[in-house]
Amino acid sequence: MGLSARQLPDTLPDLGDEAVRHDLARVVAALLEKWALPTEAQLALLGMSPESRKVLPQFRRGERALPNTRDTLDRAGYLLGIHKALRLLFPEDEALRYGWVRRRNRMLDGKEPLQVMLDEGLVGLARIARFADFQRGQ
Repeated sequence: MGLSARQLPDTLPDLGDEAVRHDLARVVAALLEKWALPTEAQLALLGMSPESRKVLPQFRRGERALPNTRDTLDRAGYLLGIHKALRLLFPEDEALRYGWVRRRNRMLDGKEPLQVMLDEGLVGLARIARFADFQRGQ
């Protein structure tokens, strides 16, 4: 006998909820800080203009929610997916886990994952998320 939809737990957060997006902003901003990225790169990965630089500290402090836009939320999802794959790939090596985005990779034609993400935008984020997940499966 299968589970009905009513019996399934609601495990996905409601991204329409501003409080959830506040938490998400804090987590994503902390990740970008751990990656030691300059402000311009952090903004670019989030799909934001350089004029938005004042929002990053607000994200870090949980004072501002990520925008409720498909583009921003997709970007946040890819960033967290990359982080998850790296945590599984390098559970004991924090330096490698957080430095991986800046390491040249022959499977990316000698480019850094960060450069692919910055050059290709949302498509690059998706590409690197798939690549990190693929690496985890090897």
